[in-house]
Amino acid sequence: MTKKIYWAAAIYTILGLLGGLYYRELTKAKNFTGDTQLSIVHTHLLALGTLVFLIVLVLDKVFTLSATRSFAPFFWIYHAGMFVTVGGMVVHGTLTVLGKESGAAIAGIAGLGHILLTVAFVLLFVGLHGRIWKPAESKA
Repeated sequence: MTKKIYWAAAIYTILGLLGGLYYRELTKAKNFTGDTQLSIVHTHLLALGTLVFLIVLVLDKVFTLSATRSFAPFFWIYHAGMFVTVGGMVVHGTLTVLGKESGAAIAGIAGLGHILLTVAFVLLFVGLHGRIWKPAESKA
C-alpha cells in the first residue's frame, strides 16, 4: 500500500500542475480576467492531493496506518471525493471563462464531493486513533 500512497501523491502533483496550466492557457486564450474556480483547482489538487498523501505516507511509515480496516475505504472514498470535487470545479470554472451559466447541479455535485471527502477524513482519523491509542498489552 505504501507504493499506492506514493503514486497517489505523485499523480496529484502532476494533476495540480496540469490544472494550473489549463487555467492559465484557457483564460489567456479567451482574454478572461475575472474570477473563476479554475484559479484554485491547482491549489486544491496540490494541497488536498499531494500534501495529504505525503502526510499519509509518513503516518503509514510510523503507525502502519494502511493495515487498519478503515484505510482502504478511506483511500478510495478520498479519491472519489477529490474526483467529484475537482471535476465540479473544473466544469464550473470552464463555464465561467466561456461566459456560460453553471446550474445548481454543478453546486450539488461539488457538495457531494465534499461529503465524500468528509467521510474519508473520518475514516482516516478512525484508523489513526486505533493506531495511536492501542490497548495496552496485558502483562503476564
